[in-house]
Amino acid sequence: MAEQPQQVSEQQVNELAQKVEEVILGEDGQPLSKKALKKREKELEKEKKKQERLAREAEERAAREAAEVDHGVDNYGRSAVNMSREKTETKWTALGELTAEMVGQLVHVQARVQGSRPVSGKMCFLVLREGVETAQAVLSVDADTVSKKMVKFATSIPNESIVSITAEVVKPDVPVESCTVGTVELRVRKVFVTSEVKVTLPFALEDAMHSEEACARDATLNRVGLDTRLNNRTMDLRTITNNAIFKIQAAVCQLFREYLTNEGATEIHTPKIISTASEGGSNVFKITYFKGAAYLAQSPQLYKQACIAADFGKVYEIAPVFRAEDSNTQRHLTEYVGLDLECSFREHYHEVMNMIGAMFVYIFKNLELRWARELEVVRRQYPSEPIKFDETPLRLEYKDAVALLRAHGEEMGDFDDMTTPQEKTLGRLVREKYGTDFYMLDKFPLAVRPFYTMPDPVDARYSNSYDFFLRGQEIMSGAQRVHDADMLKERIAAHEIPLESLEHYVRAFELGCPPHAGGGVGLERVVMFYLGINNIRQTSLFPRDPKRIDP
Repeated sequence: MAEQPQQVSEQQVNELAQKVEEVILGEDGQPLSKKALKKREKELEKEKKKQERLAREAEERAAREAAEVDHGVDNYGRSAVNMSREKTETKWTALGELTAEMVGQLVHVQARVQGSRPVSGKMCFLVLREGVETAQAVLSVDADTVSKKMVKFATSIPNESIVSITAEVVKPDVPVESCTVGTVELRVRKVFVTSEVKVTLPFALEDAMHSEEACARDATLNRVGLDTRLNNRTMDLRTITNNAIFKIQAAVCQLFREYLTNEGATEIHTPKIISTASEGGSNVFKITYFKGAAYLAQSPQLYKQACIAADFGKVYEIAPVFRAEDSNTQRHLTEYVGLDLECSFREHYHEVMNMIGAMFVYIFKNLELRWARELEVVRRQYPSEPIKFDETPLRLEYKDAVALLRAHGEEMGDFDDMTTPQEKTLGRLVREKYGTDFYMLDKFPLAVRPFYTMPDPVDARYSNSYDFFLRGQEIMSGAQRVHDADMLKERIAAHEIPLESLEHYVRAFELGCPPHAGGGVGLERVVMFYLGINNIRQTSLFPRDPKRIDP
C-alpha cells in the first residue's frame, strides 16, 4: 500500500513564509552573510539616530522661532481680496518712474515678483516687474522693521504673484545690470501679497526672454517654444518684450489716426458680416445667418468706397479682417487688424499714393522719437537695425523692379506676379542701390489685381495700383479704384463675377462718384517687419491661423 503524503498544517505554512520574509538578500540575490547582516543593522541604527536628531533639531528650531519676537509681524503678509472697500491717499510710484534723484525717498509700488533669490536667512533679493520695467528689491534683517520671518516670507512668495511694497529708494553698490531700472534699488520696509499664484507656472518667464544670440552663446539656457508660449499666451504676454511689442502696435494705430485726422479724414466703422465676398474671390469664411448664409468681410473695400461716393472725401478704419487662406507661413493669419483708408483726389491717384507714403514716414519717425524706450526693450531680445527710409519715399514702377530682378539672375515674365522670395530679393537690391528699406512699387500688371482696380491709361496691361514694401516685404496694397459705373460693370464681367452679387456696390457709382484711391495695411505685418521679428504670430495679440483658434 502506497505511503500517504504528510499533511502540512496552516500554522507550518505561515511559519515557513515568515522565515522566508525575514531572509534579507544581497545585490546578487543571495541571502546576506552574518557579517553583512551586522553591518546592515549598524547602518540602519545610524540612520535612525540621524533622523531622530534632525527631528529634534527641527522641533528646537520651531520652538526658538515660536519664542522669538517677530518685530516685523505687521509689515508683511497676504492682503484680503481687494473688493474696493476703501480709498486711501497713497501715492503709488511706477517702476519706470524710479530715478537716482529719488534716493532716500519712501515709495509705494505694486508689481509682480518675477523672481526671488535668498542670500541667507537674513537677506533676500526680489526682482519686481511692471510693464516693460524691472527693478531689484532687497530685504535685510534689521532691529526695527525687517525680521527673519519677514525675509523667509518674501522668499516664499510664488513667482508672478502681485505684491504691494513700501520701500526706501537707495543707490546700489554697483548698477543692477539684470534690471531695466539699474541706477537704484528698493530697500523693502513692507511687503504684502495682493494676488498670489496658486498653480504651477507653464514656464519661467525669464526663459521666454532669452535672445537667440544668448541661447547660441550659452547652451544651458532654457528655450520656450512658440507653440508653448501661444498656448499660454496670457503668461507669455507678461514678458517685458511682449509688453513693448504691443505698446508699439498700439502706437502704430495711434499715429495712423493722428496723421489721417490731421489730413481731414473721417474714421468710419463698416460691417464685418456681409452678403457677398468683398474681393469677389473664394477665400472667405461662410457663416450661417439666420435662415440664410453670409460672409466675414475680407476688407472694408466696398463700404469705404461707398463713403467716398457719399462725399466723405477721406475715410479710414482700424478693424479686423478675415481671410480663409489655408496658409501656415510665418507671415499669414486668418484674422488680422486692417488699417484701411480711401481718399478722393482732384487729378491723379499719385496724390493719394504720395500722401500714404508721407503717412508711413510720419509713423516711422514718431515711433523712434516717442516710443524709443519700447523699441530699446524689443531690440534687446530681437536685435535689429532701425529701418532706413527717405523723407520722400522711393517710387519704382513694376517693370523697373522686374528689370532689377532679371539683372540679378531672376527669371520672370513682364506680367508675372512676384513670389515672396523675389520680393525679398528685390528689397535687398533696392537697399543696396538706393539705400532704403521702405519704398513704393507702382503700376502692377492689371491681371494680378482685383476687379475694381483702374487700368493704366497708356498701357491697359498695367494698372494704377501700388504696393508699399518694408525690409523687402509687402505691408500695404492699394490702387486707384474704378469709379465709373459702366467701366466697373465691364471689369466685373471680365472677372466673371455675377453682377447681381454686387448690385448695391455698383449702385453707389451709378449715382456718381469722384475719382479715388486707397489701400489696406496689415497692422501685424508693419510691426513684424519694422521690428525685424520673424513670425507674425508674435505681433498678433491672440493669433488666428488655420491651425489655431485658441486661446
